[in-house]
Amino acid sequence: MSGFAGKVALVTGAASGIGEACARALAAAGAQVVLTDLMLDGALRVARDIGASAEAFAADVSAEDQCDAMVAFAVERFGRLDIAVNNAGVGNKDRSHVADLATASWRHVLGVNLDGVFFSMRAEIRAMIASGGDKSDGRSIVNIASVMGSVAVECGSAYVTAKHGVVGLTKAAALDHAADGIRVNAVGPGYVDTAMFADRTPEQRAEVGARHPLGRIARPDEIAAMVTFLASPAASFATGGYYPVDGGYLAR
Repeated sequence: MSGFAGKVALVTGAASGIGEACARALAAAGAQVVLTDLMLDGALRVARDIGASAEAFAADVSAEDQCDAMVAFAVERFGRLDIAVNNAGVGNKDRSHVADLATASWRHVLGVNLDGVFFSMRAEIRAMIASGGDKSDGRSIVNIASVMGSVAVECGSAYVTAKHGVVGLTKAAALDHAADGIRVNAVGPGYVDTAMFADRTPEQRAEVGARHPLGRIARPDEIAAMVTFLASPAASFATGGYYPVDGGYLAR
């Protein structure tokens, strides 16, 4: 993938997993990248490995002031913002039924996975608009949703609700800001081999992999490939879409 020379990208949750893979893919395609994460050490590690075209910044996306700060840092460091990948998220650790779900668990998952996308995207769009320039110059936002943005799973109500919300928010933002030359899309990964999946036993991993017609879970770079495409000039007429990358999970 090419077409990113001179572009500035911001990736949230970039210290590992899908976010790290997206940051590396965008940098390899020529973009300057700001990696943000609550775990700054991890983001710094990846940024150092990428090289001079990457910077790291600590941010908790559930706090709107920190989202504003991370975008301001990107603009201050590289002069503009062209691309954003809103990937930061948390898993569904409280596997309770709705009737038993703790309010704190609900608010934590929604706070990071949905509020965090809204706070991030609001700041990103404002920065993209403020930079001016040609509205056809390829400004793009990609939000990481999930297959759970389309279906549900037992004992996952907070996560499912947040990811459905990300899909709806993506469509609304795409309509709101098409005239500003900003494309907004969402990617819906199936199960991916990231830290969120690390606590599964080999038997559990095999069982989850078998839910996908391709017979396995995804690698982070497979998700990053779709993200990079959607952010690129090759997807110049794509906006408001939700693109599963799920090994056939939703086809069943």
